[in-house]
Amino acid sequence: MSETGRLTRRLGLASIAAALTAACAPLSMFATLAPKDPAARSARNVAFGPEPWQRLDVYGPHRDRGQASAPVAVFFYGGSWDTGRRQDYNWVGQALASRGFVTIVADYGLYPQVRYPGFLADGALAVRWAQDHAREYGGDPSRIVLVGHSAGAYNAAMIALDSRYLTAAGVDPKHIRALAGLSGPYDFLPFTDPIAQKIFGEAADPPGTQPTSFVTAAAPPAFLATGDADTMVYPKNTIKLAAKLRAAGVEVEERHYPGVDHVRMVLALSRPFRGRAPVLQEMTDFLHAHAD
Repeated sequence: MSETGRLTRRLGLASIAAALTAACAPLSMFATLAPKDPAARSARNVAFGPEPWQRLDVYGPHRDRGQASAPVAVFFYGGSWDTGRRQDYNWVGQALASRGFVTIVADYGLYPQVRYPGFLADGALAVRWAQDHAREYGGDPSRIVLVGHSAGAYNAAMIALDSRYLTAAGVDPKHIRALAGLSGPYDFLPFTDPIAQKIFGEAADPPGTQPTSFVTAAAPPAFLATGDADTMVYPKNTIKLAAKLRAAGVEVEERHYPGVDHVRMVLALSRPFRGRAPVLQEMTDFLHAHAD
């Protein structure tokens, strides 16, 4: 590609990033245009349950024949529990695969078809699929890490911390070796925000909807990151969950990235915006330290 072409592409991606930051618009165009990390072709549109939204994609690392099994990452995207689709996060799947993880990007039920706790049950079923099928893609089903951004970080945290979801899905919670949450809402009572009201407002036990309510010494090690420019999900969520985990004796790596807002936190996993903050490197280093 010519220098002019590269500049045009960079400017186009920057415009998309600006639009995403301003309006959290769909990521379809970014997923199409952004350069991606190398990953082995694995599987697309695989059913992990009977509902039409219970579908996942698999991205595998390039591996030599006879190489030991890889750890498995299950990624949950954000979108306020009412928007999002796995195809728009192919670049996350390939980024994690390029760092040595058999990676699953899973859809889950969205509002209004699904409210709390339905999307958590969906997420646990995706983890069950990972447990049952990881070996087919070179993964180790006993070394699973959960990763999420925004609403997806909430999903990952709840599934990791409240063992009822994994147990109901037939997953041994001990197979979850670590959790990585990016810009997640973990402690947001009372439900004053309109989004929280529509998703969680009918819950019979509001404290039981919060990840901070389920912290015990048995929780997996956690990488929790936020940006100090995030005005969508305030950094205090990360601070509170990290503090509770530490108080319980759980290993936590807490990162606050200067100048990074809510959307640019997840965009930092992509090749075009990776230089803005070392999120991918620091997160995967932590995950490997606990899953390898």
